[in-house]
Amino acid sequence: MTVTDFKIALISDIHGNTWALEAVLEDLDSRGIQTVLNLGDSVYGPLDPAGTARLLMSRNFITVAGNQDRNIVECRGRNTDIPTMRYVLDELDDPALDWLESLPPTRVAEEDIFLCHGNPEQDDRYLIEQIGPGGVRLNNPVRLDAMLTSVNQNLIACGHSHVFRTVLTATGKLIINAGSVGLPAYQDEEPFVHTMENGSPHARYGIVTRTRGRIAIEQIILSYNWKRAADRAAENNRKDWQKWLLTGRT
Repeated sequence: MTVTDFKIALISDIHGNTWALEAVLEDLDSRGIQTVLNLGDSVYGPLDPAGTARLLMSRNFITVAGNQDRNIVECRGRNTDIPTMRYVLDELDDPALDWLESLPPTRVAEEDIFLCHGNPEQDDRYLIEQIGPGGVRLNNPVRLDAMLTSVNQNLIACGHSHVFRTVLTATGKLIINAGSVGLPAYQDEEPFVHTMENGSPHARYGIVTRTRGRIAIEQIILSYNWKRAADRAAENNRKDWQKWLLTGRT
């Protein structure tokens, strides 16, 4: 069987951060990368959901829905008492909401890469990481294979944790988490209280290259005007997001 060479970009968890996305798109264009796989959670947040949606729709990237993309669609046309969700719904027009609604939860890219946001069965649960009362740790290689029984591909790309990682399963499947373009840290309460931190406010994405069967993986870390993003979060009464965006820490 012929193995096709490729160079692709993996982006994920933009969370409405247009300023970070613009920096990533400029970098992608400078590298001449044509194939971009977007792993979801594209627009939710107290930043610029409409601007982010417009940019992504104009690029027509291969995209899957994240859990918060799904939440937006589920709340469409309904009342919500969540201020940030209300802000997002007020900002997005019908074409943007229709686009979100059209996104599948998983898909296979042309390069035979399986794409999901969280794990293949649950968009709001991690694949690489396991969350317990003691915090965050990596799933062991055998457990990873058990979570991928429905996946035939040997290269899997995911997001959701906002932390760039590359791990190998017991049977040799390679999983890449693309990190986060637009939100370098956060705190979550499910399934247990935990934090994810990158330690700096930079935008992050990944590049995967296959040449003569050999895989190379790069993490790209970019500066951008994160103060502008943090100011927007503060304007929308999200001091927590303001801190996360300015520091990459919780």
